[in-house]
Amino acid sequence: MSLALHPSTLSLPSRAARQAEMALPAAPARTESGGALESTEILRGQKAVEIKHNGLTYRLQATRLGKLILTK
Repeated sequence: MSLALHPSTLSLPSRAARQAEMALPAAPARTESGGALESTEILRGQKAVEIKHNGLTYRLQATRLGKLILTK
């Protein structure tokens, strides 16, 4: 059984809603190993990112040797 949709019954998001959605950063992908985040998803091609936690700002930085440094 197939349902026919009439164009008047379809609801498309407004242009403002689409722009707001595009402005939001994509959520980091979860791995299959129980919810761990991949560092590449957090860093997104950058060497360092700032992370806000409990009102404080931390800096997560990747080194040339592939290690991560978290500083306050």
